[in-house]
Amino acid sequence: MSTYRTADALADLDVTEDSLTPEQRKQLDDDGYLPLINHMPDDLLQAFRERTDELLESEGSAAGHEVPQGAGVAALADLLNKGEMFERCYTDPAVLSAARQVLGEEFRVNSLNYRSTLPGQGQQGLHGDWGGPVQDGDFHILNSMWLLDDFTEDNGATRIVPGTHRSGRWPTDDLERTTDDHPDQILALAPAGSVIIFNAHVWHGGTLNRTAQRRRGMTMSFCRRDEPQQLNQAEYLRKSVYDRISPAQRHLLDV
Repeated sequence: MSTYRTADALADLDVTEDSLTPEQRKQLDDDGYLPLINHMPDDLLQAFRERTDELLESEGSAAGHEVPQGAGVAALADLLNKGEMFERCYTDPAVLSAARQVLGEEFRVNSLNYRSTLPGQGQQGLHGDWGGPVQDGDFHILNSMWLLDDFTEDNGATRIVPGTHRSGRWPTDDLERTTDDHPDQILALAPAGSVIIFNAHVWHGGTLNRTAQRRRGMTMSFCRRDEPQQLNQAEYLRKSVYDRISPAQRHLLDV
């Protein structure tokens, strides 16, 4: 039986205590979200944009079928099988350091999906990515949004209610309709190329895209190792990808 653990994988991927600053760690703990502004190199951002556009065209009406993501969006799923560039999303030291901070020492990849909010669409009710509130510290999922376009006040940026991941409450405890504005909500505004990390238990939701352009982003999600993955990586991972990636990557995918 292998003794290789997540701590070994993180060390092999150069994740250290310094991968996030103390101030960043405090914001993630207290508010439940952390923006990493202009975190992607320009060439990587452009590669993500070009490849996801290619996939949307080539997959056509089947796009996103692996993980359905609702109406009003153009979606893609199973991206870790669809381009070596996407491996950056689950090997990034800052993102992995945040996942360890929120989820504990043993976690794994949940899924990597693309979601483009279409003009006139995108309004969601406030929610957490779990069945209900959890005790402070008993967290199951961490998400990171990789912004392929600017997130603005007008194009459907995600709204977040800071600190609600620690409240032991649920949006319906505060709002008659979860689509209503919450008095404490903020918009996660950032330029394209940024990554916004958030504890998936913090209340959040998309807002209406009031522009004539789509608003593109990818969500790299991690879950505790004792939770089922949104997309079973062992079932989906192609042999060519398995053969290419490192032992650390295989461990994080749990394949």
